[in-house]
Amino acid sequence: MSAISQLKTHFKQPGEIEWIGLRPHRNGEIIEVKTAELIAGHGLAGDKAALRLGSKRQVTIIQKEYIQVMESLLNKSISPAILRRNIVVSKICLSILLKHTLKINDVVLEVTGNCAPCAKMENALGYGAYNAMRPHGGVNAIVKKGGIISVGDQVEVCQ
Repeated sequence: MSAISQLKTHFKQPGEIEWIGLRPHRNGEIIEVKTAELIAGHGLAGDKAALRLGSKRQVTIIQKEYIQVMESLLNKSISPAILRRNIVVSKICLSILLKHTLKINDVVLEVTGNCAPCAKMENALGYGAYNAMRPHGGVNAIVKKGGIISVGDQVEVCQ
């Protein structure tokens, strides 16, 4: 493994789960939960993405720090639920972790790509929201090993 690839896994501290949300139906309300089950090859139990086996978008993850940037750019407070992502984490930089794995308790997630915003964000957050969110939309991941996660759990970056 190259030196740069190894450097991408060096973080001063582990990340932390700040928020978890389930999207039971397309365009439906987000259900905020404190604990969730991840199912290998599917996603979060109770989330619409878990119905499609093998998708590269089984779980969506966004950084708390990204939300703070968007709040600054849009001059408004943003609830994680309005962004329609599943997990909010802090203290780690998600955008550099393509093809890397995240470990949360026994759960193993593989980052598969960036999670670009859709046009719905402009309606949900107002004028300019799509552009504010575009470089800060978070990442998609697949569930390699399932288990239970909770708000407050540590997130470790693996090689």
